[in-house]
Amino acid sequence: AGCDLCADGAAAGRCLTCGVRLCRFCCRAHRRQKKTASHTVTELENTKDCSQAGKPLLCPSHPTEELQLFCEQCDQPVCRDCVLGRHRQHRCDFAGNVIHRHGDTLRELLKSSQQHMDALEDVLSQVDEMGSAVRSRAEAVATEICLFTTGYVKAIEEHRDRLLKQLEDLKVQKENLLHLQKAQLQQLLLDMRTGVEFTEHLLTSGSDVEILITKGVVSSRLTKLNSVAYSTHPSVDDRIQFSPHERAGQCCGYEVFGAILNKAVDPARCTLHGEDLHSAGQNQPSGFTLLCKDTTGERMGRGGETVRVTITHKDKRDCAVKPTVCDNGDGTYCISYVPEEPGLYAVCVCVRGQHVQGSPFTVTVKHKFREHHGVFHCCTFCSSGGQKAARCACGGTMPGGYQGCGHGHKGHPGCHHWSCCGQVKESSECLCGPPSDTSQRSLLRTVAL
Repeated sequence: AGCDLCADGAAAGRCLTCGVRLCRFCCRAHRRQKKTASHTVTELENTKDCSQAGKPLLCPSHPTEELQLFCEQCDQPVCRDCVLGRHRQHRCDFAGNVIHRHGDTLRELLKSSQQHMDALEDVLSQVDEMGSAVRSRAEAVATEICLFTTGYVKAIEEHRDRLLKQLEDLKVQKENLLHLQKAQLQQLLLDMRTGVEFTEHLLTSGSDVEILITKGVVSSRLTKLNSVAYSTHPSVDDRIQFSPHERAGQCCGYEVFGAILNKAVDPARCTLHGEDLHSAGQNQPSGFTLLCKDTTGERMGRGGETVRVTITHKDKRDCAVKPTVCDNGDGTYCISYVPEEPGLYAVCVCVRGQHVQGSPFTVTVKHKFREHHGVFHCCTFCSSGGQKAARCACGGTMPGGYQGCGHGHKGHPGCHHWSCCGQVKESSECLCGPPSDTSQRSLLRTVAL
């Protein structure tokens, strides 16, 4: 037999209160609903006699009456005595008349639940697939990490061996230079000791004639030994440093860090460069560049040196310029300054407390170039449009009441000149200061025109 509620599943149980057959899903739903939770539902296979499943159900309140009616208000099956009793005012109908309506509602809910079940099964399937994908991806990434780290370790080990080889070569090179210098100094010392001992023996034990005879040879020998040039310091130093943060390029396709620094800056080989090295303008930004080199004359290629720059006025001791030193990190340093007073300045550039090549040197600071505030014209008549009140700094006048100059006037006959100062050279510096509002009013009008 089928389920009386959904009509889809096979009957697996029966509600003793309602008297309807229920499939397994409807049995669980019947027990969960608030209105039917108190009903007694039994499984058909658990009944002693399966033939009893089709028998009518009796009312628990009236054991002799069959449950044939359904109370809509109480949402439960009732018998006739129940309708006449406490369900008198309730809306009741026969179970066969209402089963379809309630069954349709359950079927709709069942359909919706089945759709959710399908969606849940689909999501569970996707979750399982994603779990497999995550595990596979994690294994692939783990393989990539192992390959990367293995290669990185190999690159670092190779870089380490290369650094140690470079350090060993540098040590051998310095030792060889020291051995060579030591051998040369020992030989020079031996020659000098021999010459000194011979000369001392000659002066203490030789006769006057012997001294006079060998004087020339001994003097020549000692003079030659004394003229031999030799360094008063070791030819190399112990400057060997390891910089772990220095970029060391590529190794096995990986960027590695760490470099051996053995270059020592030589102030005597450092040079100064720049167009404004020996000249500057008043209140104008100026500067030059310091290029640091090592003892072999090669560019240092890195910064970090102690650079000290002083700029002082030669005639005014209390007048000094505070320079700015910018380390470019590549062995060059930009020195910039702004002189406020014209004149000669002494510039000292020191690296590690020693003057660099060309330091100290002199810088000539010229006063600020005065621009012309007039017009470069032939005469005030043309430049002012024929105005009689227009004047010119050249002092020339025209007949007819004109206060300014004209063509061929005395001083600048037919020659172009500046109306502000009378200079005849167009690219010259103005000889006068800026115009005033009172004395040069007509001249300003001429300039504006």
